[in-house]
Amino acid sequence: MNPTAHPSPAASVEGIGSWATYVFAVCRSDHPRLLPSAYGHLGGGPLRLLTAGSLCAVVQDVPAAEFSETALRQRLGDASELERCARAHHDVVTAAAAGGPTVPMPLATLYLGDERARAAVGENRGRFLLTLDRIEGRAEWAVKVHLTQTGATARSAAPGTRETAAPDRGPGPRPVTGRAYLDRLRSRQHLREQRRESAMAAAEQVDNAMRTLAVGTVARRPHGPEVTGKDRTQIMNTAYLVAEDRSEELTATIGRLRASPEFNSIEIDVSGPWAPYSFTDGGDLAGHP
Repeated sequence: MNPTAHPSPAASVEGIGSWATYVFAVCRSDHPRLLPSAYGHLGGGPLRLLTAGSLCAVVQDVPAAEFSETALRQRLGDASELERCARAHHDVVTAAAAGGPTVPMPLATLYLGDERARAAVGENRGRFLLTLDRIEGRAEWAVKVHLTQTGATARSAAPGTRETAAPDRGPGPRPVTGRAYLDRLRSRQHLREQRRESAMAAAEQVDNAMRTLAVGTVARRPHGPEVTGKDRTQIMNTAYLVAEDRSEELTATIGRLRASPEFNSIEIDVSGPWAPYSFTDGGDLAGHP
């Protein structure tokens, strides 16, 4: 799960001190204090838990110069650097979530020292506690449904040629007439529409089955071909919040759907369990630097 799925209003630490407090996540104060020392952003200090009353924040001291507004704009504008930062952020959130309910914060949530971070967490204590109660014992699963290009439905004229109307030239294979050509185009269009309608119905089946297992859902806009590839059309892109003890039931449900005959041209992609990025409001609770 990519933490950049949240909007990330990175706090500017331009010109203030040599270190900033980077907040990865918020947990309850009784969270097990076992965080991998190898995780976090390169050049930063060790991960630690910053107590704020009944809550604690998973934080790291990071060089302010490398996480200033200007530096972040440059770093996160580079795809490889963005991926590295996002992976470091996600790994810490995942490690924290393994120890108990965890509210992930957006990528590059920064404060000008521990007291600012502690104050921001404390100001939103009630909302954080409600969210932690909601996600306890639950995880996020991402489910995507794709319509694939297969068999006869993907066939077209041979490369470098096109079907055109032609005059009758006597014995031999009959040419394609203008009317036949138009009929064939209409037939193909009708077939594409049928396949899409079938795919929408299949996606609805998947969603209905998942909703019987989930306690929360977040539907997102389907990705375009730049993400899925030109041979797949994404029909559904939804996150589900599911109790951890229903993971096997979820896997079995998806397996039954995949084996159904009407899913021949349908691909169901499932990933999880993840920390529940889609079911927390860490982005709204980031506060001010």
